Amino acid sequence: MNSSRYNVITIDGPSASGKSSVSRELAHKLGWKWVSTGAFYRGLAYVAMKEGLTPSDVEDLVVMTRSPIWQVRMDDDQTRVIYREKDITAQILAEENAQRASQVSQIPEVRAALLENQRDCAQGVPGLVAEGRDCGTVVFPAAILKIYLTASQEERAARRAREQGLNLEMTQDQQKQRDHQDSSRAAAPLAIPLHARVVDSGGMDLHQVVEQIHSWAVKALS
Repeated sequence: MNSSRYNVITIDGPSASGKSSVSRELAHKLGWKWVSTGAFYRGLAYVAMKEGLTPSDVEDLVVMTRSPIWQVRMDDDQTRVIYREKDITAQILAEENAQRASQVSQIPEVRAALLENQRDCAQGVPGLVAEGRDCGTVVFPAAILKIYLTASQEERAARRAREQGLNLEMTQDQQKQRDHQDSSRAAAPLAIPLHARVVDSGGMDLHQVVEQIHSWAVKALS
């Protein structure tokens, strides 16, 4: 797929950097759709666990990426995952599933299998804000605007612990492990995309971050 045919803005960055909130608000301001590409990995990890698969079952996991028993849905408020006709979005966001998803996302064959599904999100919509770990580097390398959103490790851990009611110290340890896995994996490691604008959200509120990116988006679209 040639992603230059579509209006796409990518927002990449480490976990708990605020990507989902920023993407949702930016898409709303632009009148576009938005998607969290991480939902594909979290969804697959949860479904695989329910279906009795492990990260070592690579061939079966690849087949599972195309299974009709689950799907990713782009709603205005959230990227939802439906499994056997039930909304499992809350379950896939749990910390224990995030760890499973980090393992699954390291498998090159799985990433390749999910890539087409992720790119399909840009079809049939006026525009798409795509957020994740490799949206600007792999999924939509020809996006009209690429953002790398980050914050300090301490601030990100505190944000996740506050939002999910978790122990801060444990959250920091888990996040350091996931950051290492995401940045060191062989397939599509977390990295700043070429020509991306880097935004450190530390000390900025949601409105300020969205307004800054929106101003760049308007210029990119003009």
